[in-house]
Amino acid sequence: MVKINGQDCDKAGISVAEYLAAENYNVNHIVVEYNFTIIPKEQYGQTILKDGDEVEIVSFMGGGC
Repeated sequence: MVKINGQDCDKAGISVAEYLAAENYNVNHIVVEYNFTIIPKEQYGQTILKDGDEVEIVSFMGGGC
């Protein structure tokens, strides 16, 4: 199991890029923290999720006064 945004998911064995595509994330508007380290977008395809990994996906939101 992989913990993604605090939830256990059965996603071990796929890449971060595959997960993001399956969940319809816009990679231009997010940052991925993988095991407490922010990974560059260029590494999403090579980073394979493994049992015990923790992933946080943070989306940017616009706003103001």
